[in-house]
Amino acid sequence: MLLAGIDVGGTFTDLVLFEAETGRIAVTKVPTTANQADGVLHALSRLEVLPGQLALMAHGTTVATNTIVQRRGAKVALLATKGFRDVLEVGQTRRRVPNTMFDPTFRRPEPLAPRPLCLEVTERMRHSGAVHAAVEPGEIEELAAKLRAAQVESVAICFLHAYANDAHERQVGDVLARCLPQVFITRSAEVVPEHREYERCSTTVLNAYVSPVLARYLERLSDTLVAEDFSGPLYTMSSSGGTMTVEQASKLGVKTILSGPVGGVQATIFQASAARIPNVISYDMGGTSTDVALIHELTPALSTDNLVESYPVRTPQVDINSVGAGGGSIAWLDEANALNVGPLSAGAMPGPACYDRGGAEPTVTDANLLLGRLSADRPLAGRVQLRPQLAEAALTRLAHRMGDIPVFHLADGIVKLAVARMATATRAISVQRGYDPRDFTLVAFGGAGPMHACALASELNIPRVLVPPSPGNFSALGLLTSDVKHDYVRTRLALQRDLAPGEIERLFREIEERARAELASEGFTGQRVRLQRSLDLRYHGQAWEVSLPVAAPVPEGADLRASFDARYASIYGHHGELHEEVQLVRLRLSAYGVIDKPTLSRIAPNGTPAPLDERQVYFDGAWHTCPVYDREALGFGARFAGPGIVDEFGATTVLPPGWEALVDELGNLLLGPG
Repeated sequence: MLLAGIDVGGTFTDLVLFEAETGRIAVTKVPTTANQADGVLHALSRLEVLPGQLALMAHGTTVATNTIVQRRGAKVALLATKGFRDVLEVGQTRRRVPNTMFDPTFRRPEPLAPRPLCLEVTERMRHSGAVHAAVEPGEIEELAAKLRAAQVESVAICFLHAYANDAHERQVGDVLARCLPQVFITRSAEVVPEHREYERCSTTVLNAYVSPVLARYLERLSDTLVAEDFSGPLYTMSSSGGTMTVEQASKLGVKTILSGPVGGVQATIFQASAARIPNVISYDMGGTSTDVALIHELTPALSTDNLVESYPVRTPQVDINSVGAGGGSIAWLDEANALNVGPLSAGAMPGPACYDRGGAEPTVTDANLLLGRLSADRPLAGRVQLRPQLAEAALTRLAHRMGDIPVFHLADGIVKLAVARMATATRAISVQRGYDPRDFTLVAFGGAGPMHACALASELNIPRVLVPPSPGNFSALGLLTSDVKHDYVRTRLALQRDLAPGEIERLFREIEERARAELASEGFTGQRVRLQRSLDLRYHGQAWEVSLPVAAPVPEGADLRASFDARYASIYGHHGELHEEVQLVRLRLSAYGVIDKPTLSRIAPNGTPAPLDERQVYFDGAWHTCPVYDREALGFGARFAGPGIVDEFGATTVLPPGWEALVDELGNLLLGPG
């Protein structure tokens, strides 16, 4: 039985193929194509695998993200409660775009639903869910005619207090579905049934904007695979740390915005669990960006207060911090002639100067090649022959603009600046949230992660780095280790003292009944169903909540208060006084359909083989003779000291002077200061 995990990144498309009977894992990497489905099929053909041989395929995609970034989504109309058509325009009357506070030329990004297509519906729900003003079906039919004339492709319905009662949204949605059968319709209550009108409306419009595009892509991919005799399930990675069926992803495309990066987090959890390392920081450096996430006790943090291109997104997402520092990040000079790295990237085309595809700007990859950390003899990802002379020419032009500084000094500075940006991103998810990086292991992957991992760890005083096997394809492995996941939320605004005994437990059981039914329809029952509960709570008068995981049955009274106080104190260093009342805001349920996962095989002892080669590598102002090891030849127990280089398909691990490497029984490279 063959299982395929495919991660479509901004530069490369990665494939991990797992053979269940033998435990064999095969990997490959191909350039990402404009039509991502073509890249998926190309990756399979590289390993001479036909879609009909696959029992399952899970894939991460950047379609939703690219749709928003490139502004290529559907033509969206918004239907809002009368008097609230300007919710997107008004927003929160503050800037949500980073680094614009003191920019006098700043202009807010245009709403994805333009104001002429924001239409009002005469209806009103009270916050309690009681009907204040009913919907007139005739009015909806008139609005449908206007939408048809405007040739809209998608409609977002977001009514006031629909989280408490979505009857009006369902009623209007049914009328529109009858009058506009070719138009995609999304309701706020099925996307994010929570209070906070602006965020709920923004998320609903985002879903209406990206879902038709994602649905077309998934339909095209599914049809192509079926035509090639593929009959297994096709899953897509969601932003919250699980997979979705293509049917769900087509309806809720906004939940796939972090599809690719989350695969790396899931793979990190899988690998760390097998290595019995509970506290890790996932560090995924690719060609375009770097993504870091903190995982405490093998559990990543989730967030619902998120932004994509300055638009609020309230759906649950794994808390990943991304920074525009990748192998393709361009080095440039600002107005003060100061050196900067990123966020602009050369991408896959034309790519870094050394790719010889027309790129002329110096990048992090060019700098590493010039410093000897990348091989000019070994094609990158088995496909791209690197040209050192082109990298040197690009850096020389930049060095000339900086007063003809030594080109190797410039290359070293470019790499250190990239590491500094990544260190800042890592501090934001660790130190700034009360975690000490010294208590964690850095798990480095992506095409460029292992190359910079030791430098990043030194910057943050992280004592150990773990480089998993096939780090260049690691995110794709995470797709095969992720369970199917559904997220449910029920808003219930009430002070704790006003809740009836057993009310929270009753509400959870109602949600769980729905979750079990939905998972059963997908083939998951009994022991293959896993449920996780949590409550969003706050002290009365606060604006934001703290998520508290709870078991069944839910604690009540003093026990619930004590649990919340402890959780609050763990985050903020203190908790409220006894006279400060606790308020329930929401109930959340994560429902998992547990899949069969790959089994990591143990590797045989092999000592430390002789290096394949030696090359000169630049570290901190001096050249060092570095042995070059073949990753596949390193067996369990292999140990060597830096400086050194470990080459493998899709990635290069750099071991600086003063560091040591050890290979564990799972084939992980464990790196640490000597």
